[in-house]
Amino acid sequence: MLIFTIFGVQCTFFEREVKKENFWENPVNFDLDEIVKRGFIRAVVDNSSTSYYIYRGRRMGYEFEMLRNLASSLDVRLHLIVKSDIDEAFHLLNKGQADIIAMNLEITEDRKQYAAFTEPLGQMGTVLVQKDRNNKVSDLQELDNRVIHIRKDAVYKAQLCSLQKEKGISLAIIEEKGDSEFFVNKVVKNEIDFTVVDRVVGLVNATYYDDLDVSLEISPKSDVAWAVRTNASALQTAINDWISKKNKTGYMNMMYAKYFQNSKNSYFRSNSAFSSLAGNHISPFDDIIQKGAESLGWDWRLLASLVYKESRFDTSATSYAGAVGLLQLMPVTLERFGVEDPNDPSQSLMGGVNYLRYLDKFWRERIPESNERIKVILASYNIGHGHVQDAWKLAIKYGKNPQNWESIAHFLKLKSDPEYYRDPVVNLGFAKGHLAVSYVDDIMILYDSYRVLIEP
Repeated sequence: MLIFTIFGVQCTFFEREVKKENFWENPVNFDLDEIVKRGFIRAVVDNSSTSYYIYRGRRMGYEFEMLRNLASSLDVRLHLIVKSDIDEAFHLLNKGQADIIAMNLEITEDRKQYAAFTEPLGQMGTVLVQKDRNNKVSDLQELDNRVIHIRKDAVYKAQLCSLQKEKGISLAIIEEKGDSEFFVNKVVKNEIDFTVVDRVVGLVNATYYDDLDVSLEISPKSDVAWAVRTNASALQTAINDWISKKNKTGYMNMMYAKYFQNSKNSYFRSNSAFSSLAGNHISPFDDIIQKGAESLGWDWRLLASLVYKESRFDTSATSYAGAVGLLQLMPVTLERFGVEDPNDPSQSLMGGVNYLRYLDKFWRERIPESNERIKVILASYNIGHGHVQDAWKLAIKYGKNPQNWESIAHFLKLKSDPEYYRDPVVNLGFAKGHLAVSYVDDIMILYDSYRVLIEP
């Protein structure tokens, strides 16, 4: 009785409670022009089988692929922030720590005060998730005096409260932090009896677990969209234009089919040992990558990011220039660093690690700070340390900090400009340095994802 008394009040009292912290009233002024000038856009996503996850080292997910396409159309890089707490996502948005909330949010009057919404990306209804038993709930009236656990700050609470009033039933609603699949898993493990999730999430999970029932509709389909700051009108317009174009080309339907209708592939990816959703492995070579990273003093997920960038964990990969192995080194370099059999994954990887140790030694006195030095090492691995050293010398000449990667990257990009690559301090001349800078950015962005989704 105590539980039902508390949660009965939840729908009638707390719904009317006015929040004291009006964090949304003065959002940071940071619109599309500033985002483009900065060079990247930040988006909040879930870590789930339908939003964003790692599979065999590769970043995947419905929201992720669409955001990556959007970022490309805006000519900026994509930085992801993984959060399950919707309220925290709105805080990050208005503080300027995120630019988009890509969680397929239902547009409500309450949420309109926190953010502006894009044109709808689709429609989603909500369903009750329960075990498929003989005594399962088959009618909404049967939810009377039941306890339902739901995601905190989601629209599900308002829907259940509305349902309670409409049907004249009493519900106990328990809100917790966590994404939808967190609650689905609790149902699967018999830790809770019921939860509510978006219909498509329910259907996808029902293909994973034969004993789940998601047939009972809580709320019919309604529009869902992404959120931006209320004062980011240019960004909102750009996203809406992108949505319009992608709807016309069929891209949206293709993405929906890939993640929500191809249940066999979704099940395989989500339950693989090499998925961040089910296991904690990045590749079949994690053990030797961890051993190599230990000898370097690196986080193994950073070395795994480099391996993925170079070979996608394909031991048979060969570049157009003849580079081979997990870390794509030329045969002469592999031989120089002790590799007798380039086809052996362990030897190949350790040859690359030995080369990285050589680069670390080369840069250690010039750049003592390890985080800055790692980026310089990665650039050197890609383009050669001689070209990076030229950029380092230019930074010294022009009064910039030669121990800072940003300073070195600035001049590395200028090595395609005759004014700079013909400078007397430059030894190796012309280089497409911007490609090396992008290479480092790609690895560090992937590393950020591995750090968030894969345990150390």
